[in-house]
Amino acid sequence: MANTYSALKRVRQTERRTEVNRFARTRLRHQIRTMRRALAAKEPKNLVEVLTATFSLVDKAARKGYIKQGTAARYKSRMHNRVKVVTGDVQK
Repeated sequence: MANTYSALKRVRQTERRTEVNRFARTRLRHQIRTMRRALAAKEPKNLVEVLTATFSLVDKAARKGYIKQGTAARYKSRMHNRVKVVTGDVQK
């Protein structure tokens, strides 16, 4: 266990930040699951709304550092490609 006041404070801060980070990553995973369910349902009207909300959350997670920029770009690219297939916007 920490002995100095500064080390004790760091322990408290780390616990708080860990909780915040865990909540943010969980929220992101739930939104991605919602997106995958919408893709499985193949409802184009609902899909665009869910896609916008998911992109927003992915961008925020990358900006805040919960996930890396490349990971966010990969998620967005793959989701957008799947949405294009469902909506029929794929160019051949």
